[in-house]
Amino acid sequence: MTPRSASKPAGTANRGFGATLRLDRWILEPAAIGLVFTGFIIYTLISSLLWLPAFGVPYEAQGYLSPFFSPLIFPGLLPPWFSPAILILWIPLAFRTTCYYYRKAYYRAFLFDPPACAVGEPSIHRRYIGETRFPFILQNLHRFFLYLAFIPLAFLWLDVVVSLSHDGRPRVGLGVVVLGVNAALLTGYSLSCHSLRHLVGGRLDCFSCTARHRTRHSLWQRVTRLNQNHPRWAWASLFSVMLADVYVRLLAVGWISDPAVTF
Repeated sequence: MTPRSASKPAGTANRGFGATLRLDRWILEPAAIGLVFTGFIIYTLISSLLWLPAFGVPYEAQGYLSPFFSPLIFPGLLPPWFSPAILILWIPLAFRTTCYYYRKAYYRAFLFDPPACAVGEPSIHRRYIGETRFPFILQNLHRFFLYLAFIPLAFLWLDVVVSLSHDGRPRVGLGVVVLGVNAALLTGYSLSCHSLRHLVGGRLDCFSCTARHRTRHSLWQRVTRLNQNHPRWAWASLFSVMLADVYVRLLAVGWISDPAVTF
């Protein structure tokens, strides 16, 4: 009797969830990504919805505003149970959820689609439909969420400028650095976006035909250099926005003090 594997074309990988010829510990990367994403989601929900109404921990301290709440919209007009973060967090959340890099990351970590390169998927994925049906068809809105993402990003830079003054006196504090680094990393993440790269240099047949095309080509080259490190920008900015929120919260409860020089 001919073995079943002998009937397959040479080089064909075994089918079935987790089936692979890889000898490395491929499961470590999707597992780590899943743990980090889960932890970030849990922390974000707690910070944006529970810290103030449940524990009385404010989102502002010593002139610093948590990035989860910037820009601060109608804080005095909302009921105590309604967090102002809800009005703004949906923009960066939608931008990151539809991000091309993050799609690959959480598709592998949570949906096992596939778990890793050259690793078998669950049998439920045999009928490939791509991102053509709800809810995955919403991924096509990514470029529009990119445009919206620059709105809260501008306010984050404004927060950095505002934090340079406290009680009517100029200052340079650790909180200014924390908010500034976070804004810079989020800027790098936004400017390295694949959709922005297409926006500045896509749909052109010739980069050198006109002065306008040469300008777009120059911008495309700069965005491309940023885009090459898009995963690093994505992870660095993910951690920085959480750490900035943690810093403000620790100041608010008095567990730490802000090292600052005033003038």
